[in-house]
Amino acid sequence: MPIKSLRLLAGIALVASTAAYAQNYPTKTVTVIVPFAAGGPTDTVARLVAQSMSKTLNQQVIVENVGGAGGTIGAARVAKADPDGYTLFLHHIGQSTAPALYRKLSYNAIDSFEPIGLITDVPMTFVARKDFPAKDFKELVSYVKANKSKVTYANAGVGSASHLCGMLFMSAIDADLTTVPYKGTGPAMNDLLGGQVDFMCDQTTNTTSQIKSGKIKAYAVTTKSRVASLPEIPTTAEAGLGSFEVAVWHGLYAPKGTPKPIVDSLSKALQVALKDSNVKQRFAELGTEPVAENRATPDAHRAFLKSEIDKWSPIIKKAGVYAD
Repeated sequence: MPIKSLRLLAGIALVASTAAYAQNYPTKTVTVIVPFAAGGPTDTVARLVAQSMSKTLNQQVIVENVGGAGGTIGAARVAKADPDGYTLFLHHIGQSTAPALYRKLSYNAIDSFEPIGLITDVPMTFVARKDFPAKDFKELVSYVKANKSKVTYANAGVGSASHLCGMLFMSAIDADLTTVPYKGTGPAMNDLLGGQVDFMCDQTTNTTSQIKSGKIKAYAVTTKSRVASLPEIPTTAEAGLGSFEVAVWHGLYAPKGTPKPIVDSLSKALQVALKDSNVKQRFAELGTEPVAENRATPDAHRAFLKSEIDKWSPIIKKAGVYAD
């Protein structure tokens, strides 16, 4: 038989084999790698989604926490995993900032993964210690600009959402503030509650309960519209900061080379999860909501990730912030 015919038959056999494999997927437990410690906002989102996807896929979907280096250790592990649909990756906005923040990455934020779909956009809130002098966001901006050498801004470390929001804020008001980095949102919030630092910008998933209890002051949310769980807090645009907008989005990925039928199957399971009444209720309690169905797709996710990399790279480079 001619070589060309043999190659054609081999190709047909491979396609048929892949299709059959994908049709039976999954046949065992699926693991979702979260590149942060358990108990954080990304971990919470992952566990809610994984629990719901388990029902659709008829196999257990579990979460494994692989923290360290701003999420890049977990990302690198998934990038090197077998592209069989059994090792997935759930990450937040950090997937789009890592290329600019880290001088050397063992993976490519776009080319090393197959995007499955976006999950949710978590709003950020500008909050301060309970006795901070500023009464509203306009006064906050004026106060920090006038006292920038004295005011302390807390963040959860290089590459964290609070760090990124702070950089964008400082760029917007054209002022360099004294920043105090922590090893996570927990200790940063503890010091804000204790009055050791002045203010920070953090996700509603971490601030809503503290705001409602009156333990901290809230000045603005960083979305175009007000947040349903915090309706009394104005947006940054309403408060006078123009087009300032930051949302901590979360997305689901598979390793590059994962067969399209499997990616599509996972995307459909994700879309079902985002319509799950329990997921929607828990998201609402955390101050967020699932993305629209047309954003929970591979193509939409890929395009959005690229746009976010293009958005954050010049901001990070201008700030001169790098992590090894």
